Amino acid sequence: MKRIQNLLQSDQPVKWLFYGDSITHGALHTFGHRDYTELFTERIRYELGRSNDIVIKTAISGHTTRELLEGFDWRVRQFQPHVVFVMIGMNDCSAGRQLPRDEFRSNLMLLGRHIQDMPSALPVLQTTCPILPGGSPDREPNFAAYMDDIRAIATAENLPLVDHTRHWETAFAQNAGLQNYWMSDAFHPNEFGHRAFAELIFNELGIFDPTASTCRLFHP
Repeated sequence: MKRIQNLLQSDQPVKWLFYGDSITHGALHTFGHRDYTELFTERIRYELGRSNDIVIKTAISGHTTRELLEGFDWRVRQFQPHVVFVMIGMNDCSAGRQLPRDEFRSNLMLLGRHIQDMPSALPVLQTTCPILPGGSPDREPNFAAYMDDIRAIATAENLPLVDHTRHWETAFAQNAGLQNYWMSDAFHPNEFGHRAFAELIFNELGIFDPTASTCRLFHP
């Protein structure tokens, strides 16, 4: 994360890009409230005064690493971003998508290398929110292994990682009520879940401030 923290200290504007599936897309389940990428935009461009920074979101509901690779030139490369946050895996782990772990690992590794092939671009891998128990039988048996694969690739490729899954699992163990408070359904976060995503990213980047509007979580 040091390289990203250095970008935040620079006077030069930064292009940030968020890439992924419906969870990053923020479709439907925020019910008109801001998703985590929009909270990030407010934190960076207004609260931190980096108004010349640009935040781009090209996530699409239903996508897997296959679609992220297929659409890379249009959805990432043309923008030449400095930082690309990748959150993927919730659809890849569905048995119905028939995307085995070895392909998932290969796809994710290739995505990271495509990003690093661009001048001055840095990928940030992210795990995603957990699946509520019993809520998605086609995903749940495989989910933990796919999240482990993200962690393993981040380690092997020396890439920054924001481990939302582990953070949420710890939070749920300490307060079971958060499962319903942060989730819209079995595997999509609601507005409060997106606040939890944003809070962890801000902490990882060293820009969390409990007095800032974007950093306030409202627990039950």
